[in-house]
Amino acid sequence: MKANSSDSKNVMQTRPITSEDLAKSVIAVPPMARDKNLKFDRSENEKIIRHIEAGNVSTLLYGGNANFYHIALNEFEDVLAQLSELAGEDTLVVPSVGPSYGMMMEQAAIVKQTDYPTVMVLPQQGITTSEGVVAGLRNFAEKAGKPIVLYIKYGDFITVEGAKQLVDDGIVSWIKYAIVQENPAVDPYLTKLVDTVDPSIIVSGIGEQPVIEHLVDFGITGFTAGCVCIRPDLSDQLLKAVQANDLNRAREIQKIFEPLEDLRNGINPIRVLHEAVRLAGIADTGPPLPLLNGITDAEDALVKEAAVALLNA
Repeated sequence: MKANSSDSKNVMQTRPITSEDLAKSVIAVPPMARDKNLKFDRSENEKIIRHIEAGNVSTLLYGGNANFYHIALNEFEDVLAQLSELAGEDTLVVPSVGPSYGMMMEQAAIVKQTDYPTVMVLPQQGITTSEGVVAGLRNFAEKAGKPIVLYIKYGDFITVEGAKQLVDDGIVSWIKYAIVQENPAVDPYLTKLVDTVDPSIIVSGIGEQPVIEHLVDFGITGFTAGCVCIRPDLSDQLLKAVQANDLNRAREIQKIFEPLEDLRNGINPIRVLHEAVRLAGIADTGPPLPLLNGITDAEDALVKEAAVALLNA
């Protein structure tokens, strides 16, 4: 079933994404709920979406936390169709493709038949060159007939010059910047990127913690987050506080998210969020899709404590 077929109940936003959209809402990066047979669980994914939308968050990015890295090609079209049907009429949804070149080129034909305004290309680590990445992403965008979200997660994935080539080609909708630095205020790559590419199309891609430095010091537009799936209203307040330059309030909110974020950083960001949504009682996310596994019983207790505390903060 195609996401824009005549029998679809597609109600999501399908217009091109603007810099105003990036600034309007936190970009939630939810996990994907699956049943015991590892199939897309429609009802549980709908619970996650409704919970996020109820917290004034209207952009959903299905990427690493949804484990699109390991999605099967034979379920890709159906998952895209169901996500488009579940999202509210004011919600922007961005799915992902890749990370391998062969996979993304197979997915391009499917993406072309949908109403999604853009898709994110997951970054492939290793066996890449910046020039090869530029060529591959350009080929994908041309075949899919849509602009892409450029996900910069590794410093050797693509150079700033390579990113500029793609932006100048008109095939970049926006950029998710997620290179982790010990001190987010000291970031040579991001410094060069905002001097080279319009900062209004760049969003911070590392959750709530570096938001002040990224939005205030570097002047980029918004941010993506995983813990927003637990407390979307609080994450929305963080975005609004930073935009209003109420940095004391912003730091107070960051502290509330910190315990769960620390567990994500210490264990694994994807696996912890997948279980945190379940342990907080938001939805039954089911088993993680291989090649990932769940968390230990000891970790489960820690994650539940932090997730419930965040939910009730």
